[in-house]
Amino acid sequence: MAMSVGAGDGDEEEEAISTINTTPLVDVMLVLLIIFLITVPVVRMTIPVELPKERNEIRETKPENIVISVDSQARIYWNDLRIPTTTALVERLKKVAVLTPQPEVQIRGDGRANYEGVGRVIYACQRAGIAKVGFITEPPPRAASS
Repeated sequence: MAMSVGAGDGDEEEEAISTINTTPLVDVMLVLLIIFLITVPVVRMTIPVELPKERNEIRETKPENIVISVDSQARIYWNDLRIPTTTALVERLKKVAVLTPQPEVQIRGDGRANYEGVGRVIYACQRAGIAKVGFITEPPPRAASS
């Protein structure tokens, strides 16, 4: 298909180019292909599960906080002092429960211990009227990145 453009001398015939430049079309198609390749794995359906969220808060240990430890044999310690009975623990906790502001009791439980020892400490805190009870744990080890 030939077409004359403009006023020519008559000797020279100018013809319009009848081909399409496909370079921009290929560029757009490659960009769309990359976008689809990235988004398809995200959109793919999987089994819906609620994954646990790991919170890593740095907490200040205040001097007025009480640290109670429970070892693997369910023995109870107030800082480094061994408490022989749960009744003795309740009596000590009652003395600090009346302080203003009331200190927080932080429980360090051995991972190999039964729940009974930690449960006795929580029950003693409840009987003494302690409002804030926390647990001191170690964060899980980070997975080695490959």
